[in-house]
Amino acid sequence: MSATDEGSAVPPASKGSWGSFLKGIANFNGDLSSLTAPAFILSTTSLVEFSAYWTEHPSLFVAPSLEPDPAKRALLVLKWFLSTLKQQYSSRSEKLGSEKKPLNPFLGELFLGKWEDDKTGVTQLVSEQVSHHPPATAYSIWNDKHGVQLQGYNAQKASFSRTIHVKQIGHALLTLTPPTTAGNNAPRPETYLITLPSLHIENLIYGNPFVELNKFTHIASSTGYVAKIDYSGRGWLSGKKNTFTASLWKEGEGDEKNPLYTADGQWSDSFVMRQGKKGKEVETYSASSCQTSPLLVAPTEKQDPFESRRAWANVAKNIDKGDMDAVSHYKTRIENAQRELRKKEREDGREWKRRFFHQAREENEPVFQKLVKSVSGAYGYGWTGIEADKTGGIWRFNADEAKNAEPPYHSEGAEALGEKAS
Repeated sequence: MSATDEGSAVPPASKGSWGSFLKGIANFNGDLSSLTAPAFILSTTSLVEFSAYWTEHPSLFVAPSLEPDPAKRALLVLKWFLSTLKQQYSSRSEKLGSEKKPLNPFLGELFLGKWEDDKTGVTQLVSEQVSHHPPATAYSIWNDKHGVQLQGYNAQKASFSRTIHVKQIGHALLTLTPPTTAGNNAPRPETYLITLPSLHIENLIYGNPFVELNKFTHIASSTGYVAKIDYSGRGWLSGKKNTFTASLWKEGEGDEKNPLYTADGQWSDSFVMRQGKKGKEVETYSASSCQTSPLLVAPTEKQDPFESRRAWANVAKNIDKGDMDAVSHYKTRIENAQRELRKKEREDGREWKRRFFHQAREENEPVFQKLVKSVSGAYGYGWTGIEADKTGGIWRFNADEAKNAEPPYHSEGAEALGEKAS
């Protein structure tokens, strides 16, 4: 790469701010929320909305609950997980031309929505910013018709070495109940622990950034099935970005080198699932041609003040207009109001009440404990573990709270965001 190639995708008017940004991140090590990015790579979407990427294919989300065979069921969980990667990590750059820096959620920020489908039924989403220092987002996605629920939380820690490297901290738990069969008329619920991939930003120096996954993740089931997914980028061997290989086996009956199923390809394009290492092809999945289902969200004017799109409406509008003075004004208004609210809480000796999530204790969840141990080094897999201190705790969904929840979700209302009470 020559010096003239650097910043080749940066608009001429933004060359100066882009150069300052690159210099500023050269020694960066911390959470992404503290990075100040140039206007042309700012997103109008808050990070709290990213939870929706888990379930933009509701039929794949519920499919494992319909499969009576446990090995095939574990394979369907792996397929669903792989299908989420394109939406989570490449859909924004494909839609917008490059990866954008999302808005930093404020404590208590909410994103609520649902998917509706004649066959799948209603799949609901609740996402909430449960911690601000450190920043962490918790979410729950569930489909009552099929008895499937995903809940989890995540935070990010970034560092810089030639580009931005991001370690994702947290996990997801998928819970489902298999269908009844002649041999099992009372199937027990199953839990799948899903760890989160590390990533780095490619093409940053050109001003046209996109996400690439690296290292590995696991899916460990309470039924004993384990999947390991290894990620690699555009290398001199494959020549293709977003590549991966995956193996699925049952503990005590196989391992990564002797799997029941394998999968390989590009998570942003297509991949093939096979029996064993080089056995019969089970299915080819095309991520690039699989249509997503639209997420239904209440109109902005009917949302609660703490719902993301209403809270950030003025900021998003002015990012689109390119009016960075107005963007700064409205962002600062929210940030200052939040600081005042935290100060008042400290003075009153109280803590912010989360609306839909609570802190859990690992020792009260024996199934979760067992799954954590299975992927935290006991078998040489090397997951770094829960790291609750970096996410503000272990977060779990309050299903009973969600059933009867109606706005207003917080008594503080719009004043907590710097707006005048209506």
